Amino acid sequence: MFENKDKTTFESLGEFGLIHHLTSSFHLHHATTIKGIGDDAAVIDPGGDSYILVSTDCLIEGVHFDFVYSPLKHLGYKAITSNISDIVAMNGKATHALITIGMSSKMTLEAIEEFYAGVHIACQDYGIDLIGGDTSTSRKGFFISITIIGQVNKQAVVYRNGAKANHLVCVTGDLGGAYTGYMILEREKRLFMENPSIQPDMEGKDYILQRQLRPEARKDVVSLFETLSIIPTSMIDISDGLSSELFHLASQSKVGIDIFEDKLPIDPITYQTARDLGLDPTTCALNGGEDYELLFTIHASDYEKIKNQPDITAIGYVTEEVGKLQLHSNGGLTHPIMAQGWTHLKA
Repeated sequence: MFENKDKTTFESLGEFGLIHHLTSSFHLHHATTIKGIGDDAAVIDPGGDSYILVSTDCLIEGVHFDFVYSPLKHLGYKAITSNISDIVAMNGKATHALITIGMSSKMTLEAIEEFYAGVHIACQDYGIDLIGGDTSTSRKGFFISITIIGQVNKQAVVYRNGAKANHLVCVTGDLGGAYTGYMILEREKRLFMENPSIQPDMEGKDYILQRQLRPEARKDVVSLFETLSIIPTSMIDISDGLSSELFHLASQSKVGIDIFEDKLPIDPITYQTARDLGLDPTTCALNGGEDYELLFTIHASDYEKIKNQPDITAIGYVTEEVGKLQLHSNGGLTHPIMAQGWTHLKA
């Protein structure tokens, strides 16, 4: 099945390229599998008016989180909410979770209890039933795997492949906060390692630190869509950065996308922090990951329904130029958008 005899790095393929390479020879065997690999969640038809949604993800110490600045309770909360975001991106509601953890010898019972306290709070906040999982030892660090199950009305399910020319491109919330929060945490970690007596300087950064350490899934937006009588034409959660997610939508829908720099929603704290760190706020918004906001498209006729919603911003439109993604800058120039989002496949 696999005939590649050359040594190829994972980074050269990227996460989605790797998934495609490993799974392209697999075929669906059951008529109940409506959507397999290739979207935020798998879609299964059990009969009746609703589909079952299933998604899974993992968090690995040293790759996705750092115990130097990641409180265990926050980590437990994030493990659940970051996975709920995949269900929300299908316009669904998460209902059940399974959790598997691998524990290193340095972990104590009290540490695991703290982690599960965060899991419990997230399950309470989002109405999730924890229904199982597994525990194991790990020779290298802490490993977390979450499977989230949800449901969505068959008439309301949203995939990544429904965008058409002239549809509006929208995002929820604001972008780049989680990345700038991460950069602040990394800066303070370096200073601490150099001089443990130095007190961390995080005053006024609560918002972006929360965006990184304790993110929320946008289940409220799914309810808002229902209230506004909107079913997005395509949707994806912004976990790997806006630029990457734009490419996924465009690729799946076989369209192009134009967005406008002056429309990108960036919180003032994110903007100023990026400047203070010597970063371009627009680059943070485009390529920073882990915001867990939603990127979606709607019919142009639905603009009147969202134009006064403070938590939804129209940032551009879909074009017929397949694979052509462009950013119209504040300076009046047009730049190709490059998929340089967050990746966990780097060595």
